[in-house]
Amino acid sequence: MRQDHLISATQLSRADIEAVLDRAAEIDADPAAWQGRRAGTVLGLCFFEPSTRTRMSFDAAMKRLGGQTIDMGPVESSSVKKGETLADTMRVVEGYADAIVLRHPSEGAAKMATDFVDVPLVNAGDGAGQHPTQTLLDLYTMRENAGLDGITVGIMGDLKYGRTVHSLASALTNFDVRQHFISPESLSLPRSVRYDLHASGAQVREHTALDDVLTDLDVLYVTRIQRERFPDENEYLKVAGEYQIDVAALEAAKDSLTVMHPLPRVDEIAPDVDGTDYATYFEQAHNGVPVRMALLDMLLANAEPEGDR
Repeated sequence: MRQDHLISATQLSRADIEAVLDRAAEIDADPAAWQGRRAGTVLGLCFFEPSTRTRMSFDAAMKRLGGQTIDMGPVESSSVKKGETLADTMRVVEGYADAIVLRHPSEGAAKMATDFVDVPLVNAGDGAGQHPTQTLLDLYTMRENAGLDGITVGIMGDLKYGRTVHSLASALTNFDVRQHFISPESLSLPRSVRYDLHASGAQVREHTALDDVLTDLDVLYVTRIQRERFPDENEYLKVAGEYQIDVAALEAAKDSLTVMHPLPRVDEIAPDVDGTDYATYFEQAHNGVPVRMALLDMLLANAEPEGDR
């Protein structure tokens, strides 16, 4: 993979994706062999929004490679509260770290930040925009459970504000995948995302009910209705709880169906699904470590002087 930064899933070709997933599989098979590979490397974690899995898995990934992390900490206790700009924060952190992971509530913030740093920068989520490393671990999980060609994927829930959805849908156009999108009309795909999918040759099939397509699915990717993204609380309340699945709702599904979720979940997947063969969302969360180890190792290798590679 030849990338300086990872800002959007649209940057990734099929070859890029397969290179990261293949490296992640090597790491997953023998994690001990990768310890110390990035000794002396420092990763800066800059999270302007709450995070559990993404922050902790990047932290674990860097440490399992033998490196260390420094964390900006909560926005409330940082110089951001004093009015420091994102550009200045990034310039400062670049002086401390060999690579930066940035999560920010504003769409486009990660792209803008790359104008001010030379070290590799990874977008860990920018508002309702993109979340490309989540997509890589989603694709890894799919490949391990269902394959990545000749499958039918249903993506259900918040398709309007869901950055995981926008990234995943884009990346899936690199493979032989039939995509179905299931959501309330008010949370359907944004026009810009729909346009990009069409431009990539994807056929966008949209539904308001899971039953319309459930029997065809090899993968069901469920997302949370994101209360924090709604500008109007009343609009959230109209759709909250509208898209939920339990074991009974999956009765007509293929026995081999893979149910995924980027987490956190609220009530969109009932706990009774957890014990079934369908559930892969905790495996999916685990996969964040080997996938992010692979990505960091490759980005840092790209940043090395030619003679050091």
